[in-house]
Amino acid sequence: MKKFITRNEEIILLTILKLEGNAYGVSIRKQIYQDMGDKWSFASIYQPLDNLVRKKHVMRKKGDPTARRGGKSKFYYEVTLEGLKNLKMLKKAHEQVWSGIPEISLEKGK
Repeated sequence: MKKFITRNEEIILLTILKLEGNAYGVSIRKQIYQDMGDKWSFASIYQPLDNLVRKKHVMRKKGDPTARRGGKSKFYYEVTLEGLKNLKMLKKAHEQVWSGIPEISLEKGK
C-alpha cells in the first residue's frame, strides 16, 4: 500500500528541494512565506520536519558552529532518495486526481 505524507510535509519537502542545500528552519520558513504568503510558526515547520526525518524522507545534517549563533550549529535538511520517490508518487497522484476536472468547474467557485 502506498503511504502518503501530509500536505505540510509535501510543502516542506518541495521547499527543501527549492533551497538546494541551504535548507534550515529559518530559510524554510522564509521560502514558504515567499511562495505562499503564509507565515508558518516554527512549530508547524519543525514537527513535520521531525516526521520526515523519522520516515527517512529527509536527512538532517549538523552544520559548523558559528560565532553569530553563540557557537551553536544550524541543522540543514536534505531530501533523501526515499523522499524523492514519495514526491514523484504524490505528483502522479495529484495529476490523476485532477485529470478530467474541466476549468469551468473550477470557475463556478468564483
